[in-house]
Amino acid sequence: MYDDDELTVLEAEIELDPLDQVGLEADQAEEVKPDPEVMLSLLGSPNHQQRMLAARAFCEIEDKRAIPLLVALLNDPCPLVRVSAAYGLGRNPDSAAVEPLIEQLQRDWNGYARKGMVWALGNCRDRRALEPLTDALKTDIAAVRLWAASALAQMVEVGYDATITAIPCLIEGLRRDLVAAVRSNCAWAVGQLCRELPSNVIYATAIDALIEAFAEDPEMGVREDAKTAVLKVGDTRGLQVIEELELEGWF
Repeated sequence: MYDDDELTVLEAEIELDPLDQVGLEADQAEEVKPDPEVMLSLLGSPNHQQRMLAARAFCEIEDKRAIPLLVALLNDPCPLVRVSAAYGLGRNPDSAAVEPLIEQLQRDWNGYARKGMVWALGNCRDRRALEPLTDALKTDIAAVRLWAASALAQMVEVGYDATITAIPCLIEGLRRDLVAAVRSNCAWAVGQLCRELPSNVIYATAIDALIEAFAEDPEMGVREDAKTAVLKVGDTRGLQVIEELELEGWF
């Protein structure tokens, strides 16, 4: 459906993907954050660089007033602005942004922008995001599939129905995706969802898929991630099978 080469279009202009900054807030706690009043005004600037920088500022600032302005920037003609608007919405999730994010995800030609939209949709924790996220995991380029898998783990916050709907797609990605990093993220997401499931057929199927990945995946990193997922779930049967395989010198 999409070409991985499209991700190279913006590489010369994007110095640091905002998703690379996720989890680094503690290291930046002492830095002075941008002035929200100034950034809000710059979101409507005629200069695309100012719009981009203002949108990116809302990766650090949480301010509900920015949401309609960031939503409007999802349609910006400049892909750099769309990317930044998506990341800003990911940091300021709101139900009003879900449909615009879905619509833009389905039509945007730029892989960086779609990746940001997938991340933002996951953070919105909304049932409406489930279908576009599963579709992205099945059909998009590797970088987007990677984040779609992680975003689907957020369905645990939506409810049981969303959780059990997300699991089959993640299992398919764990078994079939050609990119090891995507399979690893699928393993992690399956583990996250299993931790909140009752012990039923769906849960057992998911654990079986993690055991299968541990035993059969050609990449050591994926096997280790599948093992870690089972360990964090704490499934007795899964732990026993893994222990037996290791004792038998499976590798």
